[in-house]
Amino acid sequence: MAGRLKDKVCIITGTGSGMGRAAALLFCKEGAKVVGSDINADNAQATLRDAQKAGGQMVSLQPADLTKQERCDALVDLALKTHGGIDVVYNNAATAYFGWMDKFTYEEFARTIEGELLIVFRFCKTVWPHLVARGGGSIINVASTSAKVAYKALPGIAHTAAKGGVLAMTRQLAMEGGKHNIRANTISPGLIETGATREQLKDPNFVNPMMEKLMLGRIGQPDDVAPAAVYLASDESSFVTGADIAIDGGTTAW
Repeated sequence: MAGRLKDKVCIITGTGSGMGRAAALLFCKEGAKVVGSDINADNAQATLRDAQKAGGQMVSLQPADLTKQERCDALVDLALKTHGGIDVVYNNAATAYFGWMDKFTYEEFARTIEGELLIVFRFCKTVWPHLVARGGGSIINVASTSAKVAYKALPGIAHTAAKGGVLAMTRQLAMEGGKHNIRANTISPGLIETGATREQLKDPNFVNPMMEKLMLGRIGQPDDVAPAAVYLASDESSFVTGADIAIDGGTTAW
């Protein structure tokens, strides 16, 4: 155990796979007391098993649809009952729908806003008083390169709106949280290979134009993202708030 997050109580949402799973395992390795969750119970249980097998301190709530207030309350209650407080919130869980403007429906747009933007607001709202009571903490929200640029291969009219909202909302959280010693920052991943993207990555019509934007010439992995979350969760970033860290292989730099 390296100890950069020793004894910090860290809620991570979406720990069943991809970036959330990678973060849960790395946070545990760094000494955090991880409270995980995922809508997929089997995947969440697998991450929990692997974390505990490696010696990590982790509990988990599954299934957890965090678009529902009662599940947000249950996740916070699990952290409080297990560890007595909360130091870090990593809002990673999200659900998005994609389609080009001429075919995309109002219902699909609304579901994406619910699954990518309102889900973050809802959980921040739920955990906020507990961070205030703790005397501060760190909120880490997952935005996206899609909050800043449009991709010609990605039909992301709703995804761009939702992630742009996460980016802007987090700056406001940072401003309001300052007097409480609550820091709020975003991570903006680019093209990362996860369960949500793996099928698309088999399609040359998608992957070829996406690769053109990658300065490093490779697709990102969940383990490329997790260390940035560790930094923002740790005391090393004690003077960092209202910031965004791009983890996108250079995509937004040109």
